[in-house]
Amino acid sequence: MPFLGQDWRSPGWSWVKTEDGWKRFEFFSHDLEDNSTELELKELQDENKENLFTGDDCEAAAKKRKKDNFNNNAKSHFFYQEKWIYVQKESTRERHGYCTLGEAFNRLDFSSAIQDIRRFNYVVKLVQLIAKSQLTSLSGAAQKNYFNVLEKIVRKVLDDQQNPRLIKDLLHDLGSTLCILIREVGKSVLVGNINIWICRLETIINWQQQLSNFQIPKQVSNGITLDDLPLHMQNNILYKFSDGWDIVNLGQVTSTLHMLSEDWHLWKKLCQYHFAEKQSCRHLMLSEKEHVDWKLMYFTLQKYYPKKEQYGDTLQFCRHCSILFWKDYHLALLFKDSGHPCTANDPDNCFMPVSPQHFIDLFRF
Repeated sequence: MPFLGQDWRSPGWSWVKTEDGWKRFEFFSHDLEDNSTELELKELQDENKENLFTGDDCEAAAKKRKKDNFNNNAKSHFFYQEKWIYVQKESTRERHGYCTLGEAFNRLDFSSAIQDIRRFNYVVKLVQLIAKSQLTSLSGAAQKNYFNVLEKIVRKVLDDQQNPRLIKDLLHDLGSTLCILIREVGKSVLVGNINIWICRLETIINWQQQLSNFQIPKQVSNGITLDDLPLHMQNNILYKFSDGWDIVNLGQVTSTLHMLSEDWHLWKKLCQYHFAEKQSCRHLMLSEKEHVDWKLMYFTLQKYYPKKEQYGDTLQFCRHCSILFWKDYHLALLFKDSGHPCTANDPDNCFMPVSPQHFIDLFRF
Protein backbone atom coordinates (compact mmCIF):
# COMPACT_ATOMS: atom_id res chain seq x y z
CA MET A 1 0.00 0.00 0.00
CA PRO A 2 1.62 3.32 -1.02
CA PHE A 3 2.05 6.24 1.36
CA LEU A 4 -0.89 8.59 0.64
CA GLY A 5 -0.09 11.40 3.07
CA GLN A 6 1.87 14.55 2.27
CA ASP A 7 5.56 13.81 2.28
CA TRP A 8 7.67 16.77 3.47
CA ARG A 9 10.57 15.67 1.26
CA SER A 10 8.78 15.88 -2.09
CA PRO A 11 5.33 16.26 -3.66
CA GLY A 12 5.30 12.49 -4.28
CA TRP A 13 3.74 10.55 -7.14
CA SER A 14 0.08 10.49 -8.15
CA TRP A 15 -1.62 7.11 -7.75
CA VAL A 16 -4.83 5.66 -9.20
CA LYS A 17 -6.83 2.63 -8.06
CA THR A 18 -7.31 -0.13 -10.65
CA GLU A 19 -8.67 -3.68 -10.61
CA ASP A 20 -5.13 -4.98 -10.13
CA GLY A 21 -4.45 -2.63 -7.23
CA TRP A 22 -2.86 0.82 -6.90
CA LYS A 23 -0.72 1.97 -9.84
CA ARG A 24 1.34 5.10 -10.41
CA PHE A 25 -0.40 7.57 -12.73
CA GLU A 26 1.55 8.37 -15.91
CA PHE A 27 0.80 11.76 -17.43
CA PHE A 28 1.57 10.77 -21.03
CA SER A 29 -0.48 7.60 -21.06
CA HIS A 30 -3.67 9.17 -22.49
CA ASP A 31 -1.77 10.74 -25.38
CA LEU A 32 -0.20 7.46 -26.33
CA GLU A 33 -3.42 5.53 -25.98
CA ASP A 34 -5.11 7.83 -28.51
CA ASN A 35 -2.62 6.66 -31.10
CA SER A 36 -2.68 3.00 -30.06
CA THR A 37 -5.45 2.17 -32.50
CA GLU A 38 -3.16 3.08 -35.37
CA LEU A 39 -0.46 0.81 -34.09
CA GLU A 40 -2.23 -2.52 -34.04
CA LEU A 41 -0.27 -5.58 -34.99
CA LYS A 42 -2.72 -6.38 -37.79
CA GLU A 43 -1.95 -3.05 -39.43
CA LEU A 44 1.76 -3.76 -39.26
CA GLN A 45 1.26 -7.11 -40.90
CA ASP A 46 -0.97 -5.64 -43.64
CA GLU A 47 1.63 -2.97 -44.48
CA ASN A 48 4.44 -5.50 -44.62
CA LYS A 49 2.93 -8.42 -46.50
CA GLU A 50 6.22 -9.37 -48.07
CA ASN A 51 8.08 -9.46 -44.75
CA LEU A 52 5.53 -10.66 -42.23
CA PHE A 53 6.31 -10.12 -38.55
CA THR A 54 5.76 -12.99 -36.20
CA GLY A 55 5.71 -13.22 -32.44
CA ASP A 56 8.23 -11.01 -30.64
CA ASP A 57 9.41 -9.31 -33.84
CA CYS A 58 5.94 -7.94 -34.55
CA GLU A 59 5.49 -6.74 -30.97
CA ALA A 60 8.91 -5.06 -30.95
CA ALA A 61 8.14 -3.27 -34.22
CA ALA A 62 4.86 -2.01 -32.78
CA LYS A 63 6.60 -0.62 -29.72
CA LYS A 64 9.27 1.02 -31.87
CA ARG A 65 6.68 2.70 -34.10
CA LYS A 66 4.74 3.92 -31.06
CA LYS A 67 7.92 5.39 -29.59
CA ASP A 68 8.91 7.06 -32.87
CA ASN A 69 5.41 8.46 -33.28
CA PHE A 70 5.54 9.99 -29.80
CA ASN A 71 9.02 11.47 -30.32
CA ASN A 72 8.14 13.02 -33.65
CA ASN A 73 4.92 14.60 -32.42
CA ALA A 74 6.10 15.64 -28.96
CA LYS A 75 5.57 19.31 -28.18
CA SER A 76 6.09 21.34 -25.07
CA HIS A 77 2.57 20.63 -23.79
CA PHE A 78 3.44 16.91 -23.43
CA PHE A 79 5.67 17.88 -20.51
CA TYR A 80 3.94 17.89 -17.17
CA GLN A 81 3.98 21.59 -16.28
CA GLU A 82 4.29 22.49 -12.62
CA LYS A 83 3.89 25.74 -10.70
CA TRP A 84 6.90 25.00 -8.52
CA ILE A 85 9.94 22.71 -8.40
CA TYR A 86 12.50 21.78 -5.77
CA VAL A 87 16.02 22.94 -6.66
CA GLN A 88 18.18 19.94 -5.79
CA LYS A 89 21.91 20.69 -6.03
CA GLU A 90 23.37 17.49 -4.56
CA SER A 91 22.41 13.98 -3.53
CA THR A 92 21.28 13.41 0.03
CA ARG A 93 19.96 10.45 1.98
CA GLU A 94 16.37 11.49 1.21
CA ARG A 95 16.93 12.65 -2.38
CA HIS A 96 19.14 11.25 -5.10
CA GLY A 97 20.38 13.22 -8.08
CA TYR A 98 20.03 16.93 -8.73
CA CYS A 99 17.88 19.33 -10.75
CA THR A 100 19.37 20.59 -14.02
CA LEU A 101 18.66 23.72 -16.04
CA GLY A 102 16.93 21.71 -18.77
CA GLU A 103 14.72 19.89 -16.26
CA ALA A 104 13.68 23.18 -14.67
CA PHE A 105 12.94 24.68 -18.09
CA ASN A 106 10.75 21.68 -18.97
CA ARG A 107 8.83 21.46 -15.73
CA LEU A 108 8.09 25.13 -15.04
CA ASP A 109 5.22 26.43 -17.13
CA PHE A 110 6.96 28.87 -19.49
CA SER A 111 4.45 28.26 -22.28
CA SER A 112 1.64 29.75 -20.21
CA ALA A 113 3.92 32.51 -18.91
CA ILE A 114 4.32 33.78 -22.48
CA GLN A 115 0.60 34.58 -22.58
CA ASP A 116 0.90 36.76 -19.47
CA ILE A 117 1.94 40.30 -20.43
CA ARG A 118 3.70 40.74 -17.06
CA ARG A 119 5.91 37.68 -17.61
CA PHE A 120 6.52 37.91 -21.36
CA ASN A 121 9.69 40.05 -21.19
CA TYR A 122 11.05 37.85 -18.41
CA VAL A 123 10.71 34.66 -20.47
CA VAL A 124 12.20 36.34 -23.56
CA LYS A 125 15.25 37.49 -21.59
CA LEU A 126 15.72 34.01 -20.11
CA VAL A 127 15.50 32.38 -23.56
CA GLN A 128 18.05 34.90 -24.86
CA LEU A 129 20.53 34.16 -22.05
CA ILE A 130 20.20 30.42 -22.65
CA ALA A 131 20.87 31.01 -26.36
CA LYS A 132 24.09 32.86 -25.57
CA SER A 133 25.77 30.40 -23.25
CA GLN A 134 23.65 27.45 -22.08
CA LEU A 135 22.11 25.96 -25.21
CA THR A 136 24.51 23.01 -25.46
CA SER A 137 24.03 22.17 -21.77
CA LEU A 138 20.35 21.34 -22.33
CA SER A 139 19.23 17.78 -22.89
CA GLY A 140 17.57 16.70 -26.14
CA ALA A 141 14.06 16.96 -24.65
CA ALA A 142 14.88 20.35 -23.16
CA GLN A 143 16.21 21.62 -26.49
CA LYS A 144 13.03 20.48 -28.25
CA ASN A 145 10.93 22.24 -25.60
CA TYR A 146 13.17 25.33 -25.90
CA PHE A 147 12.51 25.70 -29.63
CA ASN A 148 8.80 25.03 -29.12
CA VAL A 149 8.64 27.89 -26.61
CA LEU A 150 10.63 30.07 -29.01
CA GLU A 151 8.16 29.34 -31.80
CA LYS A 152 5.25 30.36 -29.57
CA ILE A 153 7.06 33.61 -28.72
CA VAL A 154 7.55 34.49 -32.39
CA ARG A 155 3.96 33.61 -33.28
CA LYS A 156 2.63 35.73 -30.44
CA VAL A 157 4.68 38.75 -31.58
CA LEU A 158 3.49 38.37 -35.17
CA ASP A 159 -0.14 37.96 -34.09
CA ASP A 160 -0.27 40.63 -31.37
CA GLN A 161 2.05 43.06 -33.22
CA GLN A 162 3.92 43.90 -29.99
CA ASN A 163 7.57 43.75 -28.87
CA PRO A 164 9.16 43.05 -32.30
CA ARG A 165 12.48 44.65 -31.25
CA LEU A 166 12.92 42.24 -28.33
CA ILE A 167 12.46 39.22 -30.57
CA LYS A 168 14.81 40.59 -33.23
CA ASP A 169 17.59 40.79 -30.63
CA LEU A 170 16.76 37.29 -29.38
CA LEU A 171 16.84 35.74 -32.86
CA HIS A 172 20.08 37.58 -33.69
CA ASP A 173 21.85 36.13 -30.65
CA LEU A 174 20.43 32.65 -31.20
CA GLY A 175 21.31 32.70 -34.91
CA SER A 176 24.90 33.72 -34.12
CA THR A 177 25.19 30.89 -31.58
CA LEU A 178 23.85 28.29 -34.01
CA CYS A 179 26.23 29.46 -36.77
CA ILE A 180 29.20 28.97 -34.43
CA LEU A 181 27.97 25.55 -33.22
CA ILE A 182 27.36 24.27 -36.75
CA ARG A 183 30.67 25.60 -38.05
CA GLU A 184 32.59 24.05 -35.12
CA VAL A 185 30.56 20.85 -34.97
CA GLY A 186 33.61 18.73 -34.15
CA LYS A 187 34.64 20.95 -31.22
CA SER A 188 31.24 21.28 -29.55
CA VAL A 189 28.68 18.71 -28.45
CA LEU A 190 25.35 18.91 -30.27
CA VAL A 191 22.45 16.70 -29.24
CA GLY A 192 20.85 15.28 -32.37
CA ASN A 193 21.72 15.14 -36.04
CA ILE A 194 23.55 18.08 -37.61
CA ASN A 195 20.75 18.35 -40.20
CA ILE A 196 18.27 19.11 -37.42
CA TRP A 197 20.35 22.08 -36.32
CA ILE A 198 20.67 23.31 -39.89
CA CYS A 199 16.87 23.19 -40.22
CA ARG A 200 16.54 25.13 -36.97
CA LEU A 201 18.93 27.77 -38.27
CA GLU A 202 16.93 28.04 -41.49
CA THR A 203 13.77 28.47 -39.44
CA ILE A 204 15.37 31.28 -37.45
CA ILE A 205 16.45 33.02 -40.68
CA ASN A 206 12.88 32.70 -41.96
CA TRP A 207 11.54 34.28 -38.76
CA GLN A 208 14.04 37.11 -39.07
CA GLN A 209 12.82 37.81 -42.60
CA GLN A 210 9.21 37.87 -41.40
CA LEU A 211 10.10 40.33 -38.64
CA SER A 212 12.13 42.52 -41.01
CA ASN A 213 9.06 42.79 -43.28
CA PHE A 214 6.81 43.28 -40.27
CA GLN A 215 4.83 46.52 -40.33
CA ILE A 216 2.30 47.63 -37.77
CA PRO A 217 -0.82 48.75 -39.62
CA LYS A 218 -2.06 52.25 -38.92
CA GLN A 219 -5.09 52.11 -36.71
CA VAL A 220 -7.93 54.41 -37.63
CA SER A 221 -9.70 55.65 -34.51
CA ASN A 222 -12.30 58.37 -34.11
CA GLY A 223 -11.67 58.60 -30.38
CA ILE A 224 -9.01 60.45 -28.43
CA THR A 225 -5.38 59.80 -29.39
CA LEU A 226 -2.04 60.34 -27.69
CA ASP A 227 -1.55 63.62 -29.56
CA ASP A 228 -4.83 64.94 -28.13
CA LEU A 229 -3.62 64.66 -24.53
CA PRO A 230 -2.36 67.75 -22.71
CA LEU A 231 1.35 68.46 -22.97
CA HIS A 232 2.10 67.62 -19.34
CA MET A 233 0.38 64.22 -19.67
CA GLN A 234 2.43 63.33 -22.74
CA ASN A 235 5.55 64.34 -20.83
CA ASN A 236 4.57 62.15 -17.87
CA ILE A 237 4.10 59.17 -20.20
CA LEU A 238 7.64 59.59 -21.54
CA TYR A 239 9.01 59.64 -18.00
CA LYS A 240 7.47 56.19 -17.38
CA PHE A 241 9.64 54.57 -20.07
CA SER A 242 12.71 52.66 -18.89
CA ASP A 243 14.26 51.97 -22.32
CA GLY A 244 15.92 54.67 -24.39
CA TRP A 245 14.96 53.14 -27.73
CA ASP A 246 11.28 53.25 -26.79
CA ILE A 247 11.62 56.98 -26.14
CA VAL A 248 13.37 57.51 -29.49
CA ASN A 249 10.71 55.54 -31.38
CA LEU A 250 7.86 57.37 -29.65
CA GLY A 251 9.51 60.68 -30.46
CA GLN A 252 9.16 59.90 -34.17
CA VAL A 253 5.35 59.84 -34.00
CA THR A 254 4.66 63.57 -33.80
CA SER A 255 6.66 66.79 -33.67
CA THR A 256 5.40 67.43 -30.13
CA LEU A 257 6.60 64.05 -28.87
CA HIS A 258 9.91 64.59 -30.65
CA MET A 259 10.41 67.86 -28.77
CA LEU A 260 9.57 66.19 -25.46
CA SER A 261 11.83 63.19 -26.19
CA GLU A 262 14.84 65.51 -26.60
CA ASP A 263 14.51 66.96 -23.10
CA TRP A 264 17.85 66.54 -21.33
CA HIS A 265 16.11 66.16 -17.93
CA LEU A 266 14.43 63.02 -19.26
CA TRP A 267 17.71 61.44 -20.36
CA LYS A 268 19.49 62.48 -17.17
CA LYS A 269 16.86 60.72 -15.07
CA LEU A 270 17.15 57.66 -17.31
CA CYS A 271 20.94 57.55 -16.81
CA GLN A 272 20.56 57.93 -13.06
CA TYR A 273 18.04 55.09 -12.99
CA HIS A 274 20.16 52.57 -14.89
CA PHE A 275 23.74 53.52 -14.02
CA ALA A 276 25.72 54.51 -10.94
CA GLU A 277 27.25 57.94 -10.52
CA LYS A 278 30.80 56.55 -10.79
CA GLN A 279 29.97 54.96 -14.12
CA SER A 280 28.59 58.24 -15.47
CA CYS A 281 31.69 60.15 -14.39
CA ARG A 282 33.94 57.78 -16.33
CA HIS A 283 32.14 58.41 -19.62
CA LEU A 284 31.17 62.08 -19.63
CA MET A 285 29.82 63.20 -22.99
CA LEU A 286 29.94 66.93 -23.61
CA SER A 287 28.11 68.82 -26.33
CA GLU A 288 29.50 71.66 -28.43
CA LYS A 289 28.43 74.13 -25.75
CA GLU A 290 30.34 72.18 -23.09
CA HIS A 291 27.13 70.84 -21.55
CA VAL A 292 26.60 67.20 -20.67
CA ASP A 293 24.85 65.35 -23.50
CA TRP A 294 22.75 62.97 -21.40
CA LYS A 295 21.15 61.27 -24.39
CA LEU A 296 24.52 60.39 -25.92
CA MET A 297 25.79 59.36 -22.48
CA TYR A 298 22.92 56.92 -22.02
CA PHE A 299 23.64 55.05 -25.26
CA THR A 300 27.37 55.10 -24.49
CA LEU A 301 26.95 53.72 -20.98
CA GLN A 302 24.75 50.84 -22.10
CA LYS A 303 27.62 49.60 -24.27
CA TYR A 304 29.86 49.23 -21.22
CA TYR A 305 27.46 48.40 -18.38
CA PRO A 306 24.28 46.34 -18.10
CA LYS A 307 21.03 48.23 -17.64
CA LYS A 308 18.82 47.72 -14.63
CA GLU A 309 16.38 44.94 -15.38
CA GLN A 310 12.69 45.64 -14.88
CA TYR A 311 9.94 43.01 -15.15
CA GLY A 312 6.26 42.99 -14.33
CA ASP A 313 6.53 39.55 -12.72
CA THR A 314 9.35 37.09 -12.11
CA LEU A 315 9.93 33.62 -10.71
CA GLN A 316 10.25 33.49 -6.94
CA PHE A 317 12.72 31.44 -4.88
CA CYS A 318 11.98 30.33 -1.33
CA ARG A 319 15.20 30.30 0.69
CA HIS A 320 13.58 28.19 3.42
CA CYS A 321 12.34 25.38 1.15
CA SER A 322 14.76 25.79 -1.81
CA ILE A 323 11.74 25.87 -4.12
CA LEU A 324 11.43 27.81 -7.36
CA PHE A 325 7.89 28.81 -8.27
CA TRP A 326 5.52 31.14 -10.09
CA LYS A 327 3.52 33.20 -7.63
CA ASP A 328 -0.13 33.79 -8.46
CA TYR A 329 -0.88 37.15 -6.87
CA HIS A 330 -4.64 36.74 -7.24
CA LEU A 331 -4.61 33.51 -5.23
CA ALA A 332 -2.20 35.08 -2.75
CA LEU A 333 -4.65 37.89 -2.03
CA LEU A 334 -7.81 35.79 -1.96
CA PHE A 335 -6.66 32.60 -0.24
CA LYS A 336 -3.26 33.64 1.19
CA ASP A 337 -1.64 31.04 -1.06
CA SER A 338 2.14 31.38 -1.10
CA GLY A 339 2.45 29.51 -4.41
CA HIS A 340 4.06 26.36 -2.95
CA PRO A 341 3.71 24.22 0.22
CA CYS A 342 6.00 26.35 2.40
CA THR A 343 6.71 25.16 5.94
CA ALA A 344 8.14 28.47 7.22
CA ASN A 345 6.32 30.44 9.92
CA ASP A 346 6.51 33.63 7.83
CA PRO A 347 6.75 32.56 4.16
CA ASP A 348 6.72 36.08 2.69
CA ASN A 349 10.06 36.93 4.30
CA CYS A 350 11.65 33.85 2.70
CA PHE A 351 10.78 34.78 -0.88
CA MET A 352 13.16 36.51 -3.23
CA PRO A 353 12.64 37.47 -6.90
CA VAL A 354 14.80 35.55 -9.37
CA SER A 355 16.22 37.43 -12.35
CA PRO A 356 16.86 35.51 -15.61
CA GLN A 357 20.60 35.43 -14.91
CA HIS A 358 20.02 34.27 -11.33
CA PHE A 359 17.77 31.50 -12.67
CA ILE A 360 20.68 30.18 -14.75
CA ASP A 361 23.13 30.60 -11.86
CA LEU A 362 20.93 28.43 -9.63
CA PHE A 363 21.84 25.42 -11.76
CA ARG A 364 25.60 26.00 -12.01
CA PHE A 365 27.29 23.19 -10.07
